[in-house]
Amino acid sequence: MATVAGGEEQAAAPQSPPLPARHTPLAPGPRASRFQQVLDSSLSHTLGKISWDNFAACYPVVAERSPAVLRAVQKQMVDRLGALCQKEFESVLQSRNVVAKLNELESLVSEAERRRDDAGVVGVEASIPPHMLPADQILAAHLAPHLAQQQSQLNAKLQTVQAHNAKLFNDIQTQRAEMQSLMALLQKVFEDIDAANGQIDGVADDLAKETRMVEAEMTEP
Repeated sequence: MATVAGGEEQAAAPQSPPLPARHTPLAPGPRASRFQQVLDSSLSHTLGKISWDNFAACYPVVAERSPAVLRAVQKQMVDRLGALCQKEFESVLQSRNVVAKLNELESLVSEAERRRDDAGVVGVEASIPPHMLPADQILAAHLAPHLAQQQSQLNAKLQTVQAHNAKLFNDIQTQRAEMQSLMALLQKVFEDIDAANGQIDGVADDLAKETRMVEAEMTEP
């Protein structure tokens, strides 16, 4: 019985969890490799600014008296700075999981291209990568939001000017109508004056004769 009980206890004992899988670095795809090349090129370009000529120009006295010591210091500084930057880049790449995400993007793009080819889409031009676009198209793309804003402002100003011009046109039309009305009224007055003059011409001689007669009577004693 003791043997059976011991066997049952041994069978019921929990098994130890399996060891975690050993971390293996991901093989970078084309985009990840290009990204790493850009980082290396940028770092090399930056470290190139700490050249011997630039370094010696900062310490001309030491460069003249002890050039070997200064060269050693310059090389040690460049190597140390390069190692620190490289270590920091690797830390960021691992913490952000950059290689895996770029590989995933590579897979998504490849899958999209495969599906497009399988669908047999005809007449669709392949998209051009942004870095291969002409300079004028890139410039137009950057200026498009600014130009759209300026165009919107100009359209608003144009609408304001057009409304103002329409109001001025209506005012001019109203004043022109008033001027035409006044001209018609003056024309009628001139016609009335001409008619009155015509009537006076018929009796002018009689009026003059009567006026002379009255004057003569008034002058007689």
